[in-house]
Amino acid sequence: MKISKEINVKFLFIILFFSLNIISQSSRNFVIILDAGHGGKDPGNAYNGFVEKDIALKTTLKVEKYLQRDRDIQVIYTRKKDVFIELRERPKVANNIDANLFISIHCNSVSNATPYGTETFVMGLARSNTNFEIAKKENSVILLEKNYKKSYKGFDPNKPETLIGLKIMQEEYLNRSISLASKIEKNFTSKLNRKSRGIKQMPLWVLDAAYMPSVLIELGFLSNKGEGLYLNSESGQEKMAETIAGAIISYKKQYFEIDSDESVLERSTKNQRKDSSIILKNKTSEQTVSAQKKTVDKESSEVVFKVQIATSKKSIKLVPVNFKGLKNVSLSTENGIFFKYNYSSTSEYTEAKQNLEIAKSKGFSSAYLVAFKNGERISIKEAVK
Repeated sequence: MKISKEINVKFLFIILFFSLNIISQSSRNFVIILDAGHGGKDPGNAYNGFVEKDIALKTTLKVEKYLQRDRDIQVIYTRKKDVFIELRERPKVANNIDANLFISIHCNSVSNATPYGTETFVMGLARSNTNFEIAKKENSVILLEKNYKKSYKGFDPNKPETLIGLKIMQEEYLNRSISLASKIEKNFTSKLNRKSRGIKQMPLWVLDAAYMPSVLIELGFLSNKGEGLYLNSESGQEKMAETIAGAIISYKKQYFEIDSDESVLERSTKNQRKDSSIILKNKTSEQTVSAQKKTVDKESSEVVFKVQIATSKKSIKLVPVNFKGLKNVSLSTENGIFFKYNYSSTSEYTEAKQNLEIAKSKGFSSAYLVAFKNGERISIKEAVK
């Protein structure tokens, strides 16, 4: 047993070393970490003869085939076989190679055989008892690891207080995680006619520890026999994999198919390990929101560049002291839950890049450019045409 474990560890390091060399040789690639949930001694959910670790792995391995439609995409797996990978090692692989996306694929289950449908999770505090129970299940693999109390700094998946206390370490990536999750769930419904249970927030260690946009996909419920049969089938796995790949490619086109100057910017932000969104808390007045709406209306007729400096679950009063002295900070919201803070506003791309440097010099090292037209978000590539 010990010899086998040592061999597995050495093999993992060899894979990582090889992966790092590939990355350094092809720095233009858009790197995606595909994480098949559970594995080895951790089977995950098992209902009606369907086993999560097997379905997750088979589906995950199929995603790459469809991602190959885009030559710039490179895929790295956390596991390609039925092996146990410690939870903390999964996002660690992504962080070590500065990946662009981290995607973890799982299957759901509950004691009731009726529920069915897909769900995609982003990092956040539990919003309901149902989410909380799922969070305990997905985090429970930690208990199978040696010295888990030391490795996870007191985090206990069975204790509500430690789950609720789990904070978002990279909140500036939350909005992009939501964007990717939206594309995934939309594809499930529009292309496969699957029932979507929506995008949800959950305190999951595997997402919390990833320093890039990250999502956890629940393909469906194995406790629902009909859905389990679909997910366990070759056809079902192929369709789910193709749909996920389509969403990833769409995300890449929106955020990363931009000019070379912007590509360097996007890659440089991956090295940052401290968030730029821990800002003094306060309330945003109705007058401020109203003023923001007027500004958007005025700018909507032309392309406008702004610098996104932070994303938060909290409303922050738009005063310089709350943004390290930056003035002209505006606010937009997403479903009234997520708040995005943008610095400056200009129709000139050159000026926008200068504003970006100003924001970074103030300490917002993970800031990046965003563009709008007619009040709608557009890609930088489209904006600079």
